[in-house]
Amino acid sequence: MPEGPRQERKQGPQDNSSKKGAFGWNEAIRPELRAADQYTSSNKGERLEALRKAGFGAVLTHMHDGILRGTASLVVLDDNDNRAVLKADAAAMASLRKGSSQQDYPSALMGSIALLRQTFYDADWYALSSNWQEANLSLEALNRTRNLPWFFQCNDVLDVFRAQKISDEFNIPFVYKENGDTYQRLQAVAKTGAPLILSLDFPEAVDVSDPYLARLVSLAELKHWELAPSNAARVHEAGIPFAFTAYDLKEPGAALDRIRTAIAHGLPKESALRALTETPAKLIGADDRLGRLQKGYVANFIVADGDLFEAGTNIVEHWVNGTQHVFTDRFAINLAGEYQLFVNKQSFALKLTGSAGKVEGALTVINGSDTLSVDVKVTQEDALVSMRFPALENHFEGVTLLSGSFFGDEDGWLRGQGQRADGTWFDWSARRTSTSIPDKKKKEAPQVDAPGVVLYPFTAYGREQMPAQETLLITNATVWTCEDEGVIENGQVLIHQGKIVAVGRDLNAAALIGKGTQVTQIDAQGKHVTPGIIDEHSHIAVSGGVNEGTQASSAEVSIATVVNSEDINIYRQLSGGVTAAQLLHGSANPIGGQSAIVKLRWGATPDEMQISGAAPFIKFALGENVKQSNWGDYYTSRFPQTRMGVEQVYYDHFIRAREYGEEWAAYKQALLKKRKGDVPAAPRRDLEMETLLQILNKERFISCHSYRQDEINMLMHVGDSLGFTVNTFTHILEGYKVADKMAKHGAGGSSFSDWWAYKFEVKDAIPYNGAVLWSQGVTTAFNSDDAEMARRLNQEAAKAVKYGNVPEAEALKFVTLNPAKLLHLDDRTGSLKAGKDADLVIWSDHPLSIYAKAEATFVDGRRLFDVEEDKRLRRFIAEERARLIQKMLDAGGGKGKKPTERMPRHYHCDTLTEENR
Repeated sequence: MPEGPRQERKQGPQDNSSKKGAFGWNEAIRPELRAADQYTSSNKGERLEALRKAGFGAVLTHMHDGILRGTASLVVLDDNDNRAVLKADAAAMASLRKGSSQQDYPSALMGSIALLRQTFYDADWYALSSNWQEANLSLEALNRTRNLPWFFQCNDVLDVFRAQKISDEFNIPFVYKENGDTYQRLQAVAKTGAPLILSLDFPEAVDVSDPYLARLVSLAELKHWELAPSNAARVHEAGIPFAFTAYDLKEPGAALDRIRTAIAHGLPKESALRALTETPAKLIGADDRLGRLQKGYVANFIVADGDLFEAGTNIVEHWVNGTQHVFTDRFAINLAGEYQLFVNKQSFALKLTGSAGKVEGALTVINGSDTLSVDVKVTQEDALVSMRFPALENHFEGVTLLSGSFFGDEDGWLRGQGQRADGTWFDWSARRTSTSIPDKKKKEAPQVDAPGVVLYPFTAYGREQMPAQETLLITNATVWTCEDEGVIENGQVLIHQGKIVAVGRDLNAAALIGKGTQVTQIDAQGKHVTPGIIDEHSHIAVSGGVNEGTQASSAEVSIATVVNSEDINIYRQLSGGVTAAQLLHGSANPIGGQSAIVKLRWGATPDEMQISGAAPFIKFALGENVKQSNWGDYYTSRFPQTRMGVEQVYYDHFIRAREYGEEWAAYKQALLKKRKGDVPAAPRRDLEMETLLQILNKERFISCHSYRQDEINMLMHVGDSLGFTVNTFTHILEGYKVADKMAKHGAGGSSFSDWWAYKFEVKDAIPYNGAVLWSQGVTTAFNSDDAEMARRLNQEAAKAVKYGNVPEAEALKFVTLNPAKLLHLDDRTGSLKAGKDADLVIWSDHPLSIYAKAEATFVDGRRLFDVEEDKRLRRFIAEERARLIQKMLDAGGGKGKKPTERMPRHYHCDTLTEENR
């Protein structure tokens, strides 16, 4: 393929496509591209030859640019373009990367997912609608490709799960090009049933010779270096069909060595060969002409000088489309061996090493008790050979030259004439006595030590498996129920099968859960037990950007599609007693994206983290961020630019959503009235309007970023006039001014405990805000909006006691029961009550004390944090790092690339990034 477009990023936003013609609205959606229109062998002639030398005779090629990338062509690597193309439109290609598009949307990974979903819905509607009034060549092209094989390029293993949801939604079976990390979530990937294209780009060793700099290399990087070569073997063992690709390699010639490394790590040779031949042919739908040595198939095959997967084997010929490409003359004479050299009736030992046409030598003579040896320079052309060596004491004075020919076979002779340094000539001959000398340059098969374990998640503090649900009786504790029972001294809590069975005193475990069940007891004398902390406003565990801030409304995007189960902040917050959180979109636009409500199930997959059946929420925002007054001079074109414009955005969008709902209602009524077979055209499904309609129908709930009382009043008025209630005002730092109105409207408040003066619009914030809201009957919570603060939300709750004299039991509810109420989860969690989820924390001290530490945190009855286990994990991390660093040093880790620190990005409400290029 030719090089993709290289456009320089323009200053300021680009809202619309600059592509001319009757195409789709977004430049990242390019299904109209055809590789067949771009392919020519002259684009990358040297790459073509490199692929042939590496053994690749056919490739599936496409333009690596955009989310929908058009169709790929199946080509044989023939120099004649007219003979090369086997299938012009062989497959459809997709990714979650926007590529060279200069449009702002999408800027986040969740935006790419939403755009892809909306495009597929648009294509379905376009195909079925009989009354459309405009042509869309992009959608027409997409519909033509729906029955082709689909290949999806993934940036990491979590992308496989994201794409699989799209695959299931639109019934498009994807083949996933993975990134070498499938082994990190192998069983979950196997459950998708999808084939894989495996990367051969194994990570290089890092220079860890400096122990100080080696600290910059994470445990995950070290373990991936060790385990990535075993990826193919593990995929094979899991029964997942797979093929190999050289795409990620700088040089395709490295592919064979990487596959040999995979074989050394347990991949059967038969599986490796299948992954290079039969399987890719099947995945492309070309197994009727490629992938086998069979009559009638394309004459693509290679000739090697040994077992293809043995170290040192070379590809000597490659026949592509019936054309022979010779890389090594397999009939060439190999002079390697031991010889007895005769010159003037004297005998010398001559050893020649190397391969045909590439020979080196050494001449040895025993002179009394001394052994003399010199290197011999050898030049060979077919049977002709010349040798050159320096002076050899008492035998040859000065440089000596030998010229001759080879006769015979294994027991053959070298014969010819030589010339001394003084110009005189002499006859010489050499008889081969052995051919057993190995090529000193021949690569040996890599030796593989037993690898370390795979951790879930694949990072520090990961485990080999999730802890089991415990049957546990906690005794002698101070139990903070956050229910009518209040605080129970010398209390007990019984949990079983992930649920709280009973809370109280003198509990009879056998009577409550049945005899014969093994019950573990914890004597919590002097300790406190509380419900797990719930963070109503968090931005941890999100991949690819927290803001899709490129449009005034991004209601179609969802944080749930980009949950990052590998974020270390999950474990850190478990250590602070947090068991659940709402992962919110940022505050870059008036109507943000949909939320994800999760349990902090450390080690689970993204889907397993999400709370099944939780009420759906969406993020709205008010203030400086959404009107772009703090974005810089170039961001002045997007509406709104004022607070009154923000109000109009809400009215405009909700009125459109109401009309959208009416349109669908009319369609459904028309369906009932029409005779069978006489069906009216369906309206276009709009994911953005669908989401807003859910709010009007009280099926989705708003959590709104807010500061000033005038805007809080405004949004409540919008809600009252359109028939919806704002569920939660988050931050709400001027809530104390309008607490009575909030209570009347039915809105809750999730505030900071004492943040103020960090920007102009919060200048009126006071530390008594939470207490005032609570005193007016508003359901009040304290949130973090910060990965660090979330680890100490118990201390944030204590500030409600300091600022406003909120009773301690009520203050604790600010971070337990009250956020559960705001998230409509209070029937399942947030307090210690029989029948609720076993989400609880054992504290070393009074839970509102700055000295209190979470000693154990349970989620669904699983002990996902424990101070004693934490010590063991720290020891394991230190020992595992030491083992891997030593292994890397033994493998040449003193010569690799320099260590670099990879700081994970911490998102906040106003974090604007573009991470989906």
